Amino acid sequence: MRVFVTGASGFVGSAIVRELLQAGHTVLGMVRSDTAAEALSQTGAEVYRGNLNDLESLKNGASQCDAVIHTAFNHDFSRFKENCEDDRKVITAIGSVLAGSGRPFVITSGVGIMNYGKALTENDNPPASDVAPRAASEEAANALAQQGVKTYIVRLPPTVHDKGDHGFVPMVIGMAKEKGVSAYIGEGSNHWPAVHRLDAAVMYRLIIEQQPAQRIFHSVAEEGITFRRIATAIGEGLHLPTVSKDGKEAEAHFGWFMHFASINCLASSEQSRKTLGWKPVQNSLLEDLVPGVYF
Repeated sequence: MRVFVTGASGFVGSAIVRELLQAGHTVLGMVRSDTAAEALSQTGAEVYRGNLNDLESLKNGASQCDAVIHTAFNHDFSRFKENCEDDRKVITAIGSVLAGSGRPFVITSGVGIMNYGKALTENDNPPASDVAPRAASEEAANALAQQGVKTYIVRLPPTVHDKGDHGFVPMVIGMAKEKGVSAYIGEGSNHWPAVHRLDAAVMYRLIIEQQPAQRIFHSVAEEGITFRRIATAIGEGLHLPTVSKDGKEAEAHFGWFMHFASINCLASSEQSRKTLGWKPVQNSLLEDLVPGVYF
């Protein structure tokens, strides 16, 4: 298959590109910069210059391929709601050239937008986007499905880990370095699910190859790791004390990240594993929180 991949030079997208190429597929990868184009070209993928603001370029790229995997997202949290609405526009634009074609379109969402006091399954739906802005992506995919687009949703956990990660875990590490302590909130009993990016990449590939009847998948290798365990591993890695913080002390430590540090989201991937035959084989998050990977 020839696969159009947005965010092809990103942390998750680049792993998907390599996974697809190793499985014998060809890739048309969308990148913005010259540096990203050079890196993508060296993998053997075909470079496609475009960006999320150019909807026509997205439609053109999608129209040339047998499948589309969309991983690109603007992670500027100072305009998070706007970025989520922009993702709705991107998904809608790409889907407009796929309707009725039978070509699979895989979009990316997150399990962290739901907290229902139980282990989430693929049957659970997020609240509306006016409550959880990131749900805009799933709303767009669901709308396209009603228009005859073969859409799939991959929900990633709060941490997708591996060397080169620039997401939540490095942010928590940076705060620990700055404050001189590794912190968790209260008892630290809130849970973060996790997956290694190479395992996540396999799931995206399996979806476009198998195109199953199931439409929502959880790319979750570990159902939930307590934030206290994560903070403790970070403290050990940095040779800093690990402490509990509450109230204003916690707010002072985590700042704008307080919401994410408080996420309590157990997530199951049982249905996804059964449907796709997906078996995570890479390191766990705590196994990666060692010198040479995160330190």
